[in-house]
Amino acid sequence: MNILEIESLTKTFGELKALDDLKLSIHAGVIFGLIGPNGAGKSTTINCIADLLDNDSGVIKVFGKELKEAEIEIKKRMGILFENTDDLFIYLKGEEHLRFVGEVYGLDKNTIEKRIDDLFDYFEIESHRQMLIESYSKGMKKKIALASILLHDPEFIILDEPFDGLDVFTIIKVKKILQQLKAKGKTILITSHILSYIEDLTDEVGIIDKGKIVFQSPTKDIRSKIKNEITQETYQSLEEIFLNVVKDSKEGEEKKLSWL
Repeated sequence: MNILEIESLTKTFGELKALDDLKLSIHAGVIFGLIGPNGAGKSTTINCIADLLDNDSGVIKVFGKELKEAEIEIKKRMGILFENTDDLFIYLKGEEHLRFVGEVYGLDKNTIEKRIDDLFDYFEIESHRQMLIESYSKGMKKKIALASILLHDPEFIILDEPFDGLDVFTIIKVKKILQQLKAKGKTILITSHILSYIEDLTDEVGIIDKGKIVFQSPTKDIRSKIKNEITQETYQSLEEIFLNVVKDSKEGEEKKLSWL
């Protein structure tokens, strides 16, 4: 079963075509990595899945149902971490924010309080639970945002640059959580500019460039991809494939700073 199916998705902003007949499918129970250059369409794709943007054309299906026809039902089963933390209620205290999220998703009071305690302890932010979120650092806001999407135990989780702003110890914790979620049968879509994380964590990877998926493969097969059919030389990393796939849009003489 495919948790996510996107067919012929197009989105324009004036003269800019952010998504160009995008096609993407993600199987249930996998960690899928979506990577691409800045402006390639990653965040636009996520915002369309979240129904924060109206696509010009195309169809998005989640859990086998069209997003536009079953929006509320689908959103109850999803958790989305956006690249920035603008969706946080910064004038609430940390625990107030999580309590509000739990109530929105219809969790009972005991479950909410137990999970809040567990999340503050796991992310080591217990000392901040009575502080207003507006006073949190960038990393602290990312932690409370992660806690917010984990609270209701969603089936399909989308993480847009989840490691941005986090310290090394928290990155390790997040990686462990992702593996635990996968073991429970959850499906995860993750974007990151840190390609080594994507290669280590994911079951499948897709590269988006200029609004289209230009490469998709099981991650385990990356190092067996042929890059030279004459010598039968293979790629050694996802980074090599990424640079090769998107090089056409970056061609030209290498730029340098004049004073270096």
